[in-house]
Amino acid sequence: MSSTLGSTLDTPPLCGVRWRVPVSTLVIAVVFLAGTLMLLYPQAASWFSQFNQSKIINEISTEVSHEDSSKISEELLRAKEYNEELVGGGLLAPGSNVPTSDGSVKEDTEYGSLLNVNSEGLIGRLRVPSVDIDLPIYHGTDTETLLKGVGHLQGTALPVGGESWHTVLTAHRGLPEANLFNDLPKVGVGDTFSIEVFNEVLTYRVTETQTVEPDETKSLAPQFGKDLATLVTCTPLGINTHRMLVTGERVHPTPQADLDALGSIPDIPGFPWWSVWLGSAILVLCIWVFVAGRPRANKTPAL
Repeated sequence: MSSTLGSTLDTPPLCGVRWRVPVSTLVIAVVFLAGTLMLLYPQAASWFSQFNQSKIINEISTEVSHEDSSKISEELLRAKEYNEELVGGGLLAPGSNVPTSDGSVKEDTEYGSLLNVNSEGLIGRLRVPSVDIDLPIYHGTDTETLLKGVGHLQGTALPVGGESWHTVLTAHRGLPEANLFNDLPKVGVGDTFSIEVFNEVLTYRVTETQTVEPDETKSLAPQFGKDLATLVTCTPLGINTHRMLVTGERVHPTPQADLDALGSIPDIPGFPWWSVWLGSAILVLCIWVFVAGRPRANKTPAL
């Protein structure tokens, strides 16, 4: 009995010992987590933006597929008639970050009703395979529109294709929450991009890339006998003092690969690796905080 009592007395008492995390550990953990969130925010925000844009593109394909062929033909005919009446084209407003119309076209209400897939002002889809751009196209270039995707520059030809017409599409670069046209400077002469509108696909091969002053509009003018489309964005990144123009000429016949891709599910966004990194960081922090706060028995010399 005495030996049992002795061993009991030798064991350090644990009653009253609680799990407690040092304040310094908590501060370090919070700072580390905040830094991780700041580092991963652009990737996460961009992923969610691409996810939403992919959903919108799928909605475009679904809604157009439910339209009657006669309705589609009528919409395309109205757009072509509208293009025939354009005279002024578009221009890039001095001192602004986005192009604007020159105001010489028809009333906005009529413009907004053309190629209108739904009430959100959707026109179609832009794909630039060489840089993984796959975005919805909207009417107009106002601030709200350019936060969602690509805007069609009112005053230029609607994207239905035709000789002596010039379509201009524009989008932002450098937004923390979306890629949009971030990689447009990587597009080179010879690359192609395609525009999908009402079950039609128009493919353009890049013939020229250039950087111009904001008020330089010559490059956006129609050229006799040519079916052109130009992608516009601001440059340099974050400074936006100039405009980058990527101009392509229509490819005839349309490549089979683009015809096969018509209405296909977008390949973006990819796997959300940012969520793996965030989850790993949180797991490591939890383990570290738990170990740091784990109760430790006080060892006292046996009597």
